[in-house]
Amino acid sequence: MKATLAVGGNALLEKYDRGTAEEQIYRAEITAKKTYEFFRDNEVVLTHGNGPQVGAILLQNEFSSSVSPAMPLDVCGAMSQGNIGYFLQTSFQKIFNDMGIQKKVVTLITRTVVERNDPAFKNPTKPVGKYYTRDEARILEMNNGFVMKEDAGRGYRRVVPSPAPVDIVEIEQIRYLMNGNFVPIAAGGGGIPVVKTDGGYSGVEAVIDKDLASSLIAVELDVDCFIILTAVDAAYINFNRPERQKLGLIGVDELKKLRKEGHFAAGSMLPKIDAAVNFVEKTGRKAIVTNAENMNDALKDKAGTIVTT
Repeated sequence: MKATLAVGGNALLEKYDRGTAEEQIYRAEITAKKTYEFFRDNEVVLTHGNGPQVGAILLQNEFSSSVSPAMPLDVCGAMSQGNIGYFLQTSFQKIFNDMGIQKKVVTLITRTVVERNDPAFKNPTKPVGKYYTRDEARILEMNNGFVMKEDAGRGYRRVVPSPAPVDIVEIEQIRYLMNGNFVPIAAGGGGIPVVKTDGGYSGVEAVIDKDLASSLIAVELDVDCFIILTAVDAAYINFNRPERQKLGLIGVDELKKLRKEGHFAAGSMLPKIDAAVNFVEKTGRKAIVTNAENMNDALKDKAGTIVTT
């Protein structure tokens, strides 16, 4: 089987972690221990998010800008791909070696193409970095040109465009590695956002949703299954309510109906649902939303949310 496996932020950080390197390597190793068997006989590309990590890099940029030039957002994304890839590569390779899996893990810095005229560039919505007071936010808007918006009553945050991914620059490299005895870690954090130019590609200030980018990779590689790992065992309707209901095996049309009714939260389950729907509609194959503990059962249609035609 060929598969794209997208791991969520909880693969590296839990809610109360500080974000140290030791914590992230430890969490990555736990994820590897729960999922390693799937890699033994399958060709898999591993993708991941970068929300907390790229936020930390932006903070480091901000506090050290008086002594070291701050890097643009696309470069910060590349930095996060490198350090998260290092954590995952180290942890998964250790478990593979321990369990006798003859695969080599490799991190591939990956660029994701977006359209220069994507409407998202005129309407930034993706929060990044820390919270600020109203006065601090106004100063950042005037001095740095940031777009600042109030976020859930907790303060103001910088928001950046989140354009739709349309192509993966390194897709052939990913395909080549999958066909050998390699597990590529690719498109971290949705990939480094770039636009086409006469000379190749140029980075842009944006953040790409990692689930949508992972779905695009799954489609372009023509994989047999697209798996999204998250913190919960499945997708739910009426989540966090007494009448909540787990979604098991579900057709894509029914899932789209539930989406339209507003059952899935933006920035949480909604992009996972959209990514799963995109893959199933374009390939006719199944997508899975579950956690690492239930992944093996979900592959047998015994757990998780299984999206089909």
